[in-house]
Amino acid sequence: MDRCYWYEREHGELAPGERVLFQQGGIRLYDGEERTTFESGNLQLTTHRLIWDDEDQEGRVIAFDLALVTAAEHIAPTFTKSAKILLKLAKAPATKPQGPSVIEKAAYIRLSFRKGGQNECLTLLKEALASRQWERIAVAPAKGAQLKMRSGIMGIERGIERKQKETNKEVNEAFKDLDALIDKAKNMVGLVNKFAAKIEEKKGSLSEDETIQFKAYLLSVGIANPVTKETHGSGSAYHKELSKELATFLDNPLQECGGMMSLSDVYCRFNRARGMELVSPEDVVNACNQFKSLSLPLRMRRFDSGVLVVQSLSHSEEVIIKTTAELIKESGSLTAEELSKHSGVSIMLANERLLGTEKVGLVCRDDSVEGLRFYPNRFLEMDT
Repeated sequence: MDRCYWYEREHGELAPGERVLFQQGGIRLYDGEERTTFESGNLQLTTHRLIWDDEDQEGRVIAFDLALVTAAEHIAPTFTKSAKILLKLAKAPATKPQGPSVIEKAAYIRLSFRKGGQNECLTLLKEALASRQWERIAVAPAKGAQLKMRSGIMGIERGIERKQKETNKEVNEAFKDLDALIDKAKNMVGLVNKFAAKIEEKKGSLSEDETIQFKAYLLSVGIANPVTKETHGSGSAYHKELSKELATFLDNPLQECGGMMSLSDVYCRFNRARGMELVSPEDVVNACNQFKSLSLPLRMRRFDSGVLVVQSLSHSEEVIIKTTAELIKESGSLTAEELSKHSGVSIMLANERLLGTEKVGLVCRDDSVEGLRFYPNRFLEMDT
């Protein structure tokens, strides 16, 4: 925060040629990874600087010049964290006005957008950084130089027009190449599906290395023609189609994970397969909520601990509990880590399975210094 300076509103009129480009409330500031006392304020992006005005304390306003910004990056939101913009900053000049900090903690700050607007802000910010309006100083030309200036402007305009035509030509050619690439990708997806069917017929005759290699090929291909808001709108129709696509995509991964996958893993895998057509966490949750109404063979479930998972109907809770109890009986005892390795699920889900099996009385726990371990419930084997 040593790059920021106090900005006095009563004396802080905009500079000549400076314009406001964007405003958004509910912005939190981070000094690198550290949270600051600048919790919630109104962010104002101008052609020259960023201004943060505290929403709770009147007159508590800070700013920093865009000239210090060397790079701007988007940080996607998660289920628990809001979207952010990361700004990498150069060192502040010695002539910088007094600010909230004189100690350099990090070479970047983060802006947390808790009420949205980060995409528009980042777009306008990058445009402002590219135009560098703060370097342009309006100076009235002498009368004798006006004609020469006009000729120079016309030359610049012709150069811009020529450059624009060249750019349009390059873009059109690039899109032609992109269309050809998309056609190739569609053909590849069809070919992979045929190979998958053949491999299913010869199941058991392939080595483990061959199977792993083929699965890697499948994962790299991803989803052909993913559902988008451009093709299906942004309402319930979009979420219904997204739900169908998600159910088809999760068919094989869920079978490999024992019929259950955490919602965060679902989100990551689904977005990786969709390539550039990413979906938000909210869209994934809304799509999962459509499973039951669309009679799809999946359900979203919440454990008592609050963990959200997507579960296949072919692996009901009763089946999972019975399978877990049988594994513990065969092994003598299991920890969450051991069950995770055995079943190919995360340790978090393995722990939820063990707790669910304990809840119905099929296993007992031993909580010692070595950790939590579950054993078969021998009382069930005793004659009553």
